[in-house]
Amino acid sequence: MSTPVLTAVAWPYANGPRHIGHVSGFGVPSDVFSRYQRMAGNRVLMVSGTDEHGTPITVQADKEGMTPQQTADKYTRQIDEDLQGLGLSYDLFTRTTTGNHAAVTQEIFLALNRNGYVVPKTTRGAISPSTGRTLPDRYIEGTCPICGYDGARGDQCDNCGNQLDAAELINPKSRINGETPKFVETEHYFLDLPAFTQTLGDWLGTKTDWRPNVLNFTKNLIDDMRPRPITRDLDWGVKIPLEGWRDQPLKRFYVWFDAVIGYFSASVEWARRNGTPDAWQEWWANADARAYYFMGKDNITFHAQIWPALLLGQNGDGDHGGEPGKYGKLHLPDEIVSSEFLTMSGSKFSTSRGTVIYVHDFLREFGPDALRYFISVAGPETQDTDFTWDEFVRRTNFELANEWGNLVNRSISMAHKNNGAIPAPTEPAPADEELKALSRQAFETAGGHLARSRFKLAAAEAMRVVTAANRYLSDQEPWKLKDDPDRRDAVLHTALQVVSDANTLLTPFLPHSAQKVHEALGGTGVWAAQPELQEVEDLDLPDRVNPILTGDYQSEQAKWESKPVEVGRPLEKPTPLFTKLDPKLGETGPEWAPIVTD
Repeated sequence: MSTPVLTAVAWPYANGPRHIGHVSGFGVPSDVFSRYQRMAGNRVLMVSGTDEHGTPITVQADKEGMTPQQTADKYTRQIDEDLQGLGLSYDLFTRTTTGNHAAVTQEIFLALNRNGYVVPKTTRGAISPSTGRTLPDRYIEGTCPICGYDGARGDQCDNCGNQLDAAELINPKSRINGETPKFVETEHYFLDLPAFTQTLGDWLGTKTDWRPNVLNFTKNLIDDMRPRPITRDLDWGVKIPLEGWRDQPLKRFYVWFDAVIGYFSASVEWARRNGTPDAWQEWWANADARAYYFMGKDNITFHAQIWPALLLGQNGDGDHGGEPGKYGKLHLPDEIVSSEFLTMSGSKFSTSRGTVIYVHDFLREFGPDALRYFISVAGPETQDTDFTWDEFVRRTNFELANEWGNLVNRSISMAHKNNGAIPAPTEPAPADEELKALSRQAFETAGGHLARSRFKLAAAEAMRVVTAANRYLSDQEPWKLKDDPDRRDAVLHTALQVVSDANTLLTPFLPHSAQKVHEALGGTGVWAAQPELQEVEDLDLPDRVNPILTGDYQSEQAKWESKPVEVGRPLEKPTPLFTKLDPKLGETGPEWAPIVTD
């Protein structure tokens, strides 16, 4: 039975190009998952976009002498190109500066307000003494008053996980210029998190099969919930749709509030753009749907606590009830698929500290599939993982080139040389049947892992088939069977069948090379569809044109099954699937990201 599957992918800030640490958390894992789900016959809606509001954009705009919108436009296009190059198969990758997103955000807020889950409150806000501008909590750092961690942010301590108020920090400093902020009274709307203590706690209590890193982090979320501000004194963001607020030049929704709503607003935009404005309901108003959220571990709070609370309040299902908003009752997350950090020489990837490898540089030199494979098999799935050029070279050379690429090349080359086409099998030998049975069984095993977002185990199962096939060829030695063409053909047919199966098993991880293998086996048409970068008019704002990623994934041929290879299909001499890297790269790194030694 086909299941509606929502793949909700974290929204990257449009304040700079993406580095490989970013896409190891939200990008590649979500695409591997979505490609598998489509191949398995489920109806996938994969959505996200660039997060374009808030202080990160205004700070970058000031640095570059541009307006916030110009800055968002610049980096949104770069990010779109990076994600397209990686082959991330979004149904819609949009942005938060669309008219559609603003309207949906305002409707969610109005429902929360009617149900009494947001309240106005006078608080102390931080001001930069030198500029007079509001200094948001995330741009203030100091010592945590709870655990003593020296590096807590003004809204949260990443060390102990507790929600904070910037005014509580010991020795607070601005991350922008190091000055001590000035705190002044200001009025804002707050999300009344304590009003979800019972319902949110009950909901979290049902999530016993989440990844350990997510479960462990969420255990303490309910114990100390306090109202959390959802508006800010900014001139860049979605306006508050209330009398006395909407026309104030320095009142906007806090960026975290409108960003998480983006998962739903992107679904609405996707439906509108496809001429079926209510189609989003299949994933958001359907008890049979499943929703998976992909992100890095620093986003767990917003997706395991804040976003579910917003949905419960909009639905009228908080502790003191209420009525559903305009969109009815919306589906809560089924799983938070949070990755740990990909580090570089033990340090978190950081543009400001210079520990960074940009996606566009990586794609230019090594292509997408080598990076996708590395993240899948050696990435930060359940623990922080250090990226090293040595390990990247080893994985590429020994696993992609020597194991997989060599199997494809020699199997097709021998069949091309001896038959010119896929040969017909004669009576199979036990070794033939044993290998094909192993290959068929891998679909159930690897598919089970992919359905649970266990990407390392799934990739390992696919490569187990590849290793077995290489061993089979070495044992059967078809190049020595010139005097027994029937047996030679049976061996080559078996090898090509397993190459076809292994290519299917590896398609979620290696979609670009999977297309090449499909064609090398004589296939035509699209095996693994790729995203398209399009320019579209904003649905609600006149004279605005936005870049989006989308694609036609329904017509691709890849299915999660072992399909018999077609006897007699012509074969051409193949070209190498992966180029081996110079081992010295592991010692030096490339020129644009050299290894720095003490």
